[in-house]
Amino acid sequence: MDERDDTRPKLQNSPRKVLFASLIGTTIEFFDFYIYATAAALVFPKLFFPESDPTTAVLQSLATFAIAFFARPVGAALFGHFGDRVGRKATLVAALLTMGLSTVAIGLLPTYDSIGVVAPTLLALFRFGQGLGLGGEWGGAILLATENAPPGKRAWYGMFPQLGAPIGFILSSGIFLLLTAFLTDQQFFDFGWRIPFLASAALVIVGLYVRLKITETPAFQEVVEHNTRVKTPIATVFKSHWKPLIAGTVIALATFVTFYLMTVFALTYGTAKNGLGYSRETFLFAQLFAVLFFAITIPVSSLIADRFGRRLTLIVITIAIFLFGFALAPLFGSGNLTGVVVFLVLGLGLMGLTYGPLGTLLSELFPTAVRYTGTSMAFNLSGIFGASLAPYAATWLASHYGLNYVGYYLSAAAALTLLGLLSIKETKDKTFH
Repeated sequence: MDERDDTRPKLQNSPRKVLFASLIGTTIEFFDFYIYATAAALVFPKLFFPESDPTTAVLQSLATFAIAFFARPVGAALFGHFGDRVGRKATLVAALLTMGLSTVAIGLLPTYDSIGVVAPTLLALFRFGQGLGLGGEWGGAILLATENAPPGKRAWYGMFPQLGAPIGFILSSGIFLLLTAFLTDQQFFDFGWRIPFLASAALVIVGLYVRLKITETPAFQEVVEHNTRVKTPIATVFKSHWKPLIAGTVIALATFVTFYLMTVFALTYGTAKNGLGYSRETFLFAQLFAVLFFAITIPVSSLIADRFGRRLTLIVITIAIFLFGFALAPLFGSGNLTGVVVFLVLGLGLMGLTYGPLGTLLSELFPTAVRYTGTSMAFNLSGIFGASLAPYAATWLASHYGLNYVGYYLSAAAALTLLGLLSIKETKDKTFH
């Protein structure tokens, strides 16, 4: 070890503590996010938009789902500022609280029958709060993992926060399946749908306890010691790092479109009477099975990315997503349960492959002084273009032009992501210190 290495801040967090803290936070965040997505497809159209016809009610409900994605860049700028100025730890705690309190508030909301149009208005407001919190959570969790990673294992460490996505999905789908099994439809719509939102409070307490036990990352400690913090991180990102910001936004596009087509759109179309017409229970079981492949492929692609590079790994996976778009309609539109399950397994498997190294790659595009802000902004701006409108746009395309055009939509997103990947250099050997 050279003299420069000896002066670096010492690692204070144990690997186990770091990885668990990064994983549990994103698990809670994504659990909160997915229970809203599930309720937006199954519950909110009937309880918060009952005056509309069924198709319009679903579209209005999905529009409130989209609100969070427009809130996420605001959260990225807000929490990113404090993450780059004050520190990763305090910012992660604040983001988790913002998300958790908004989720519990949704579980306590009166419905349209009780307070009229105020109900969907408050629903939209608390949905904005969810997005605000998630906008600050994801980037901080990625940095907590990657800035503590040993040499050659940054993608492996960076995939632990990503595992929060499938675990959160499994928990959210699992609780909705239990509610379906033990409650009648009337009970589910009367009070059962509130249980996942209120149960989030217990998870948030656990997450806060773990987050409060961690210390700052070595990379941020070094920025503080050398007094290299920037005054306004968001301004610096847009002024001096706009190229990696644009590249990162485009690179994450296919990931967002793939996931929200496989989850929210698939659930909406799969259970709709004018869609595939499956029962809620049957389709949730199919999605739950497919999400296991999402979880399995995340560490696989991360190991590959540490060995062969993030850029090459993601280029190959993105080409596979592009081709998968042309198989969407034949598989999903077959109406055959086997075809639907194969569709979900392939789609969510590809999602895991692209999601595993994504956070690490985005974090490597920015210097330490603005890394929280830059990473969060790229990811969440991509959420606006790739996820916020994906369920709405896919539902509209399917109803007007058929499922083939939903597949073309996915392939177009993959083509744009491929262009973004081709515009950057490999980041595997970039140092964080």
